[in-house]
Amino acid sequence: MKRILNILGPGIITAALVFGPSKMTITSKMGADYAYSLIWIVFVALFFMGVYTAMCSRIGASQEKSLLTLIKTYFNKPIGIAIGIGVFLVATSFQAGNSIGVGIAIGEATGTAPYIWVIVFTILGICLLFFPSFYKVMEKLMIALVLLMLACFVATLFLAEIDIKEFGKGLIPSIPDGSLGLVIAFTASCFSLVGAFYQSYLIQERKKMSTEGISIKKAERGGFVGVGILGFMSLAVMVCAAAVLFPKGIHVGSAAEMGKALEPLFGKHASSLFFVGLFGAAFSSLVGNATVGGALLGDALGFGSSLSSTKVKFLISIVMILGCIVAVSFGKLPLELIVIAQSITIFLVPFIGVSIYAIANSKKVMGDKANNLFYKIVGALGLLVILILMVSNVYDMFLK
Repeated sequence: MKRILNILGPGIITAALVFGPSKMTITSKMGADYAYSLIWIVFVALFFMGVYTAMCSRIGASQEKSLLTLIKTYFNKPIGIAIGIGVFLVATSFQAGNSIGVGIAIGEATGTAPYIWVIVFTILGICLLFFPSFYKVMEKLMIALVLLMLACFVATLFLAEIDIKEFGKGLIPSIPDGSLGLVIAFTASCFSLVGAFYQSYLIQERKKMSTEGISIKKAERGGFVGVGILGFMSLAVMVCAAAVLFPKGIHVGSAAEMGKALEPLFGKHASSLFFVGLFGAAFSSLVGNATVGGALLGDALGFGSSLSSTKVKFLISIVMILGCIVAVSFGKLPLELIVIAQSITIFLVPFIGVSIYAIANSKKVMGDKANNLFYKIVGALGLLVILILMVSNVYDMFLK
């Protein structure tokens, strides 16, 4: 079990923090509105996510310094600091959505007020920070939540009648009328450079606790497994929506609405099962998202990124508390915060992508562990995808 955790732990944490309520919302809308026709984009986004996660895993396994420190030391200190501060602001802006997801999931399943559970699980999340080894606790929690989500989504899939022929057609790339926005949103959220970036930190945290260390091959393998789990959960929600909601013309605006829509079709127990999956996605992101924001800000400010550091735990707590306050005050993620987060993300993500690519390519930093020709070519294509996403987002937000 220790060996398995050494290999899979960081990758599973990355999968859990990327697969949050927003990802469930996007994938459920894709299936409910366009059936199986957008399945292909899952594989495209996962391919690039896998490549960048493997790069970051290699950096984490081969280097003693954190990725932000490497960027500040070998390339540009202001860019390294800006990335840390930017990730903190984005994490804080989106934290309310994770808090609300937890509240809705438990509230809907139990018939109680969501805000009570927002407060309860925020307090629980902060308490987890102060366990003797927060990383070990987080790793076990994330693995448990991922297994919970997998069980819920697989069970829901068994209830759905999947059209294998249409599923096969969905593997052929096409963009139905009106679906471009969802394609862009899914690619941007699934090809998560922030998640890939933090993978290097998770590898280093796991490396500190491992007596035998982590080889680069094992680190990369664990990253690929995590991305595979992320892809399976995305596909499961999308296929369930395509098989059950699309034929009946039921459109959903959120993952919670999908849970409600399943109730008259499958019964209350099945819909409760889906809400349990939503809880797993929301609570794992609530803890994971805050951890990323706090750890990277700590690293940017020179406090280090160790999850055993009191200063880093304090910064993680700030993200959780601010998310809780916004969730309880507004009951939803305010439009202004979404706009701020998207604006920061648009200009931040290309810097993150270029920084990862530059460090992974550098013989000076990585020596013989630098990118081979395959990673150089595919990594450059990934940067092109990020650039296209940035241009389309700028157009949508400021020029449309």
